[in-house]
Amino acid sequence: MVAEEKQTVEEEVTEKEAMEQAAEVQEDDIQESPGDTGEETEEDTGECGCEESEEARETCEEKEKKGLFGKKKKDKKDQKIEELTDQLKRQMAEFDNFRKRTDKEKSAMYEIGAKEIIEKMLPIVDNFERGLGGVPEDKREDPFVEGMNKIYKQMMTAFEELGVKPIEAVGSEFDPNLHNAVMHVDDEEAGENVVVEEFQKGYLYKENVVRHSMVKVAN
Repeated sequence: MVAEEKQTVEEEVTEKEAMEQAAEVQEDDIQESPGDTGEETEEDTGECGCEESEEARETCEEKEKKGLFGKKKKDKKDQKIEELTDQLKRQMAEFDNFRKRTDKEKSAMYEIGAKEIIEKMLPIVDNFERGLGGVPEDKREDPFVEGMNKIYKQMMTAFEELGVKPIEAVGSEFDPNLHNAVMHVDDEEAGENVVVEEFQKGYLYKENVVRHSMVKVAN
């Protein structure tokens, strides 16, 4: 009986030791693998779930900046820069158009003003020509006549420098854009529709008619 009881005690001690060893092994396994809950430690992963390396972080940032269809999202700063750049380009184009339009208007106003002044000066030129044309041949060398002739030539030189020139009339074909026919005459020697006489000179200012020539035209 004593031997049987001793054997029973030894079996119970052996079974208890085996259970303790199994418990220790199970506890070690739990400590080594904290992934039972599905969580990753900070040592293995970063905030976004990828490994803590420079290349991994750049990849994560690049993915965050991309939207649908792999297109890169634009942040508010880039959008604002594009809006301001587009606005600046439009304003520059509008200013360039305004400058060109203003220059054109200035040029047109200058030509209109110059044309009005020339129109006022032409009657003075006509009077010089009539006066000099009525001087007798024997008084052509008179100092007063020579002085008037020099003033007339000086005025015509100034006109020429400004771009004012007389319209060719006598011997030219009649042109309604340049000539104003006030008389028609039958002349067999002259060609048909040819100017045979000029009553008043016409003038051009930079290819624009300031005054039409008053002429006689052969039929």
